[in-house]
This record gives sequence, structure tokens and C-alpha cells, in this order.
Amino acid sequence: MEFNADKTLLDLVTQFNETLYQLCFAAPPKTVSDGIWSNQKKGRTPMKSFFPVFELQVLVIFVITQICRTLIKPLRLPLFISQMMAGLILVGSFELAPLESYMTTLFPFGTHDIISTISSIGLVLFIFINGVQMDFNMIKRTGHKAWVISTIGLIAPLLLGLAPLAFFPGKLEKEHEMDIYVSLVSHSLTSFAVVASLLTELKIQNSELGRLALSSALVSDILSIIVAMIAVVVVKTPNGSVMARELFLSFSLVVLIPLIFRPVMFWIIKNTPEGRPVNEGYIYMIIAMVFVMGVFSVKINHEFISGAFILGLSVPEGPPLGSALVKKLKFFGNTFLLPIFVTTAMLRADLKMDYLSTTNLVIGLVVFVTHVVKIISCFIPALFCQMPVNDALTVALIMNTKGIVEVGLFFALHDNGLIGNKTYALMMISVMVIATIVQLSVKFLYDPSRKYAGYQKRNIISLKPNSELRILVTIHKPNHISTSINFLDVCHPTTEHPIIVDALHLIELVGRSLPIFTSHGLQRQSSSTGSHRSYSDNVILAFDIFQHDNPNATSVSTYTAISPPSLMYENVCTLALDKLASMILLPFHQRWSSDGKIESDDKNLRALNCKVLETAPCTVGILVCRASHLRKDSCTKLAMIYLGGTDDQEALCLAKRAIVNPNISMVVYHLVVKHHVAELEDLMVMEEDVLQEVKHAHNVVYKEVFVKDGSDTTSFLRDIVNEHEFFIVGRRHEINAPQTMGLTDWSEFSELGVIADVLSSSDFKSDASILVVQQQLSHKKSTKGLIF
Repeated sequence: MEFNADKTLLDLVTQFNETLYQLCFAAPPKTVSDGIWSNQKKGRTPMKSFFPVFELQVLVIFVITQICRTLIKPLRLPLFISQMMAGLILVGSFELAPLESYMTTLFPFGTHDIISTISSIGLVLFIFINGVQMDFNMIKRTGHKAWVISTIGLIAPLLLGLAPLAFFPGKLEKEHEMDIYVSLVSHSLTSFAVVASLLTELKIQNSELGRLALSSALVSDILSIIVAMIAVVVVKTPNGSVMARELFLSFSLVVLIPLIFRPVMFWIIKNTPEGRPVNEGYIYMIIAMVFVMGVFSVKINHEFISGAFILGLSVPEGPPLGSALVKKLKFFGNTFLLPIFVTTAMLRADLKMDYLSTTNLVIGLVVFVTHVVKIISCFIPALFCQMPVNDALTVALIMNTKGIVEVGLFFALHDNGLIGNKTYALMMISVMVIATIVQLSVKFLYDPSRKYAGYQKRNIISLKPNSELRILVTIHKPNHISTSINFLDVCHPTTEHPIIVDALHLIELVGRSLPIFTSHGLQRQSSSTGSHRSYSDNVILAFDIFQHDNPNATSVSTYTAISPPSLMYENVCTLALDKLASMILLPFHQRWSSDGKIESDDKNLRALNCKVLETAPCTVGILVCRASHLRKDSCTKLAMIYLGGTDDQEALCLAKRAIVNPNISMVVYHLVVKHHVAELEDLMVMEEDVLQEVKHAHNVVYKEVFVKDGSDTTSFLRDIVNEHEFFIVGRRHEINAPQTMGLTDWSEFSELGVIADVLSSSDFKSDASILVVQQQLSHKKSTKGLIF
């Protein structure tokens, strides 16, 4: 081994013999340089100073990581794989003769530990954030499925994983005993943070299977922490009395931190005014305590991250405190420092070895057998819990995934000398391989939308006469409450035509990992979601009043779902499926002020509406409300624009319920094309069905309007738009319908359909509300038109 001082950050390197060197460095060290063009007498050149070298290393790692991420994005591999690939590329660059000198200059001797230490803060913050996001109270609410799967999935591999060692000589076990045991134990454990990251990337954490996997991972993670702490104490302290003392200190770490700090966290929340952010001073004090608890963990012979994780568990998840901490730390920890840590951890891997050596084969066999046993031990209990085979296998694979937590674990074990260089390299490779296999397998096996397939005739037109109408109403913002109740009033619930309403309040998931779904009819005062009840109090009160105002005609149930915006459609569609809803009512994403200007434009809400239109198990209605309020006791002028097709027929059936109300007068405008044979035949068929019934109703005016093309339709709509307070229209019409010819090219919001898009246009300057109706889709069809 030979190296000179120019390839290090040291001032002098003197070799005494083949293995002994004298290293000299400046104290204090040269942190910043004097610049490229400044006087170099002090030796503070850019590549001889810590900070410039660190900045250059970060820049190179970031560029290579982004290139790798772009290349593997079409393969949909885990995000951290690109970070590990960047480490592999940098490791390989040291071996290439043309790049060796550049890499030695970029990563000189003495800088690996610096960048690793600094970036390790990212791992600490990542673990702390995941502790904050964990709903620890969910263990009390977790069903038997999660407990059985997680417990058997943890114990079985630990008991059976040592079986392969019986086939090898005892000498090998003694020489590499620690490496083998580390391989066995680490691959038997399941990390909640890794599972949550996987499900988030696959966007299935809000699905039924995702909830089960998160619950199982939560239980398994807590059990794994207990097993790991006991294992560390047993390995490091063979003396009985010392072991007892270390176990007591470990128990104190797990118990005393939540016992002391959790009441303090609740005091902070209590002293934070409602609707106001948490005081910045409290936030910085908690962040400081993360590192204090880490130092305390090290003092009692545990890893630095143990104290940070347990402190994170002590923080009440969700707003205001949990979400504030997550927002404050997520960019600096997860986005900036954590990728650097993963790459530098990979830089330590020594990939030059004999992969077919007996030791490597034994470790590889231990890892393989452990995962096979763990898959089987999770798969069989899932089957006994009456899960489908594909779902059971998916849960078993998810419980076997590996990720950043394991990278940090092997990094720490290698730092402490518990595993050698070869084992460390094998473990890092195993993390990459297992994570890739699991993610690709889960995507192949599990389709969260398939549960809606084959769910037929759940719409309004198929309801029997005088049957109850089941409507799922979704609420996002306070103004959606009044507009939804206005629509329900238009439907005019009576004892002969009752309406069953399921009101779902959707809240964005912030500061927690586990989605929450609460039925307020079953909610107890002691529920762990009690801190979120105030968000839904107005919804509950408003719909209770609506039910009270319509006795024996309505039945209302209220729910709250806290989930990521991209997965809220799962809550909507699943509840509609469970409650046998005939219609889902969605609010439009734009809101107008009294002077007609757009007051808010929620892109997440628009994405939700489009996704529900695509996957809903029943009819969907989007309510565009521009009027402030429709008075229940006054006459409402309702209009139905009919062109033909299944959606218009569905809208017409809904309008039939409205005309029962004596305070509603309705005009049905049937737009037809003169001398168009197909349209006339459609008219004859409809006259024998729903349209015929509506035409002869006492408070309905039926008008046939002849138009030539889309421009005629626009002119007609402009003439009548201010004559009515409420419009009901179908969303989809024939692609080549002459009535809408040319309008599709100018459509701004495809989810509204052509007619509603014209009516809601700002050019019309109308205060009328519009209900857009789409009959339940056959899932053999596609709604690829919902692109924006």
C-alpha cells in the first residue's frame, strides 16, 4: 500500500515500513480554501480544504444519481436503487485507469469518513420522520390478521434460518459466525419505514391490501426493535451482570422517552392556538432533542438512530406538531442528505472478491433460505385469513422487502466491525436485488382497481320505482357542504322516494404514514383520531341538520378519510362499493367569487375527479356550483339538456326525482338534428321509455330544438343559460354527434363533457349550477380522454 500526501487532505504522509505510516495534518483543519487565485502559502487550496471537496463530491453524486434515476425510471424500480447505482459507478471508476487519478482527487484519503458522517444526519432524520409518521396507537386497533402475519413472519425465519449451517463444517461457522448471524437476523426483520416507502412508490398504501401490509409492518417493526436491542446487548456483553444492566438501560430507553416526552408534546399542541402553526422555538428544541437522544443511545451501547426513532414515536402524528416537523425536516433529511448517505454507503462496498468462495456461498444461501421461509411463513397465515392467493403472496413479498433502513443497518454494523468487507458488499447487493424483485413482483401480482371489475348495474336507471337512492357525497372544503346539501334538496327526499346519504370528508394526509378512515357513527370519544374530529365537526353537524329537516325521508352517515391526495379515489370508490351507492357526488375543482372571478383552483381535486370517473363502481356526478345558495322554499328553474346516450338517460332518471318537488319547474331541451334518421329513431325509442314519462309530468316543459352543428348548440345555450338556476346534463355523447361537432376541440375540462364545459365557460357569465352525470362505466371500456 502506497499513497502520497498530494492524494489526501493531510499535510504530510511518511511511510516507516510496509504497514506503518506517520500522518500529519493541520489543527484546526483546513475547512475553507483561500480560492483558486489567492496566495497558496497557507496551503488552503480548494482540493486541500474540506468544504470545497465536500461540495464537489455532493455535486458529482447528485448528477450521477439523477442520470441513473432517469435511466431506470421506465423500469419503475425503487427510487433508492438509483442512489446505490451511483455508488457502484463511483466504485467502478476507481478501477478504471483513465478515471483513477480524477477519482482519487475527487475522493482523497480522509474524506470518505467526513461525507459519510455528515450524510448520516440524513439517515437519522429519515428514521425520526418515520417514527413521527407512525400511528403507534394503531397497534391497539390492528386486527388479528396483521398480528398473525407479522409474528409468524418474524419468528419462523429466525428459528429455521440456521438450518443451512448444519451442512457446512463447524470451523466455517466459528470463523464467520457473526457474519452469518447478522445475515440471518437482518433479513428476518421487517422495517415499517421501508414498507411504507414501497407502498407509497406503488401508490397502494391506501388500498385494502396496503393497509394490512402497513399494519403488519408496524407490529413487526416494534417486535424487530425489541429483538435487535436484546441481540445487541447479548452480543456485546457476555458477562451476566453487565448484560442485566444493559437490558435495564435498553428498557429505560424504550419506556422513559415516551413517558417523559409524549406529555410534553401534547402540552405543546395544547398551547398552540387552533389554526396557527407551532412555535418555531418548540420545533428547534425537538430537533435538538433528536441528537441528544442519539448520543444517549450511544452511551448505553445502542445505535444513534435508536433514540431518534423512539423520540419520533413519542411525537403525536399528524397536525399540528407532527406535520410541522415533517415539513421542516423532509427536504433537508430525505431529499438532500439521505441520497448522499446511500451513495457513500455503497462506496464502502468492496466488490472485488471471489463470489463463489465457500463463505460467500454460505451467506448467500442463508439469505436465500431466510427469505423463502419468511415468504412462506407470511403467505400461509394470509391464506388462512381467507385472502386470495395473489393477495396473500403480495403481502408476503411486501413483508420481505428491503431498503434504506437495511442500508443504514449494514453501514453501522460494518462501522462497528461486526461484519467484514466481503459480507458488507454481499449485504448491499442483496438489498438491491431483493428490493427490485419485490417491487416488480408486487406490481405484477396486485392491481388495486380490479375489485371494481364486473360490478354491474349500480346506477339510477336500473333502480326500481320508489326505491331508495343511495348517494355518496364527498366533501373537501367548507363551501362544498352547502352546495352538496343544495343538490340533495333538489333531489327532494320523501318517504316514498327516500335518500340514503353517506358523507365522506376527505383530508390530506400530512405528518403520518398510516391512512385513517373513521366512521363517525361508530367513533368513540377515546378514539385515537380524536385530535382530527374538529376537522369534520362542521360536516357532521350540517348533515345531521339535513337529516333532521327531512324526517323519515333521509338517512345520513358521515365518515372521515385522511389519505394522500393521489389515493383519495380509493377511499371514495371503496366506500361507494361497500355502501352499494348508486351515485357518487363530486365537487368541481374550481370555485368562483361573487364577481365571477376564479377564487380557487385545486389541481389535486381535479385529479381526484378524473380518477373517480375512470374507476368508480357506480354513476358519478360532478357538481359545478356558481350560485351562492338555492333556497329550499322558493321555486327553482331546472333545465335538462338531452342529446341521447346512456349518460343523458341517467341524468334524465335523476331529473325525474327532482320534478316530484312542487317548487321545481323543469324544461327538457332535446337537441336534435333535422332530417337525421338515427336521431329520430333514438327519439322514438326514448318516447316509449323515460323521456315519455317526463314529457307528461305536470311541471315539465318538453322542447325539441333543431340544431345543425356545435356552433348552433353554443348559440342556443347562450340564449337559455340565464333563464335557469340549475342544469343537469350527461357527460359523454357520441364522438361524431352533429350537435357537438367542433366543440370538442375547444373543450377546457374534459371531465365535464362538451355541453357542461360550454355552460360553465366564463364567457357565459352565468350563476347557474350544473350537474354533470356519467353512468357507471363498464370496466372493459377506457377513459383515456381524461388527460390534462
